[in-house]
Amino acid sequence: MDHTLELIKQMAKGLAKQFGSDCEIVIHDLKEDIEHSVVYIVNGHVTKRRIGDGPSRAVLNAIDMMENNPDGLKDHLAYLTKTASGKILKSSTMYIRDESGEVRYLFAINYDISGLLFIDKSIKTLIETESEIDRTPEPIINNVQDLLNLLIQQSVDLIGKPVALMNKEDKMEAIRFLNDKGAFLITKSGDKVSKYFGISKYTLYNYIDLKKKNGQKTETE
Repeated sequence: MDHTLELIKQMAKGLAKQFGSDCEIVIHDLKEDIEHSVVYIVNGHVTKRRIGDGPSRAVLNAIDMMENNPDGLKDHLAYLTKTASGKILKSSTMYIRDESGEVRYLFAINYDISGLLFIDKSIKTLIETESEIDRTPEPIINNVQDLLNLLIQQSVDLIGKPVALMNKEDKMEAIRFLNDKGAFLITKSGDKVSKYFGISKYTLYNYIDLKKKNGQKTETE
């Protein structure tokens, strides 16, 4: 029996009961089947996820950090996310170590604050000023293909021009972004990325290898 997993399952049940049906708790396993990393979930109706669904961006980032910079892996607390249906969530991501001391699980809390924000907006009209903090939420992703599509779109947004107008340097920068975000941890991502950018897989891997030659470790599919 995995005592660590059983313990954090117990914590998940308790937190969900304490904060009610608007509080989703998700446990990802970072060492097993990464494309179906959700091993436990309470109140999955919040994001419409279930056991066996794929990783979030936080999971891919965690895996990359575990391999390349384990000391830099720190909990990410009280940030905003957004579901496909438009719900705004206050989220926290915590990394749980197993009995050997290695990071094994990602423990995520997603609390639906959509109703509270509606109330906040009504009050805010009375007290708002010209200076506002950026509160743009990150999207919640349910499967690896949606996550890959999001990362590809973000790479295009980073360059600031459509693929048809990108030169070699633009495409290399976009692919470096995808590599840094862990996109190539997703199975068959190389096929999709190379097709999207109109290059061969050989060229794609050459672009990634250039990063290796510059002294930076990379991941491939």
